[in-house]
Amino acid sequence: MFAIQWFAIFLAAFTTSVWNFRLLSLALLLTAYGIALRNGQLSITAAIPAVLLLLAAAIAKQRPRRWHYVGHTLFIVLALALSLHLFPGFHNPKVFGPERITADAVPFTMYLNLDKPLVGFWLLLLFPWIRPVREWRSALIAGTSTTVIATMVCMVLAVALGMVAWEPKFPAFSWLWVLNNLLLVSFAEEAFFRGYLQGGISRMLKQYPYKDALVIGVVAFLFGLSHAAGGWQMVVLASIAGVGYGLAYRFGGFQAALLSHFGLNAAHFFLFTYPALQPI
Repeated sequence: MFAIQWFAIFLAAFTTSVWNFRLLSLALLLTAYGIALRNGQLSITAAIPAVLLLLAAAIAKQRPRRWHYVGHTLFIVLALALSLHLFPGFHNPKVFGPERITADAVPFTMYLNLDKPLVGFWLLLLFPWIRPVREWRSALIAGTSTTVIATMVCMVLAVALGMVAWEPKFPAFSWLWVLNNLLLVSFAEEAFFRGYLQGGISRMLKQYPYKDALVIGVVAFLFGLSHAAGGWQMVVLASIAGVGYGLAYRFGGFQAALLSHFGLNAAHFFLFTYPALQPI
């Protein structure tokens, strides 16, 4: 049942990201979370954020317009709390660690989170404009090019700052890391930062001539601040990466941003010290 549950969640994230099959995605999501409840990975208190997310959605679609802001404010508070794992009732399974992937790395622990992905699912299922329609060729070009550029800049800087070293590897759990990072971590973060914040602010400033540069920069900085727990170096690196993801979203849509985010993370994981060098 554990394998079926996570297959359903990964498939729901994939279909939500790639196609507009909202009923299929919702059915997969309900199946997966129902199994999680049965398996004890969720307790009844996990219903609190779920109900509040539904309430935020209902308020955000009300008239007059001021109710939109109330609903979106409630959602942002919920999104931050879910991302920081502040709500009780989610017993996210640990699948690796804490262990050192390489001898000189800090210990790494990986969980399959049930709370944080709700942010991405809520956004993509409710607001189709978060995933603007783009040709696959445009998305692939934008995603690939920003992956290469952002990876080169960020990883060269990370090596120069002494945060990582060149260490190619292929750990035994790599396949699970790929699924988790692509379809849960990058999925939720890109839905919120690029789709919701960048896409939403761009819609609000649509008459402003330099809105794209402004919005990409502001959202990239906010993305950097979300990595403040890793120190000022991580804030700088994540902000630079956020510019790359923002450009991918601007020219290739949500799928391009998702590809760019995952591509940089994958290069870090497979080619460099992960997550970082152990301080001396």
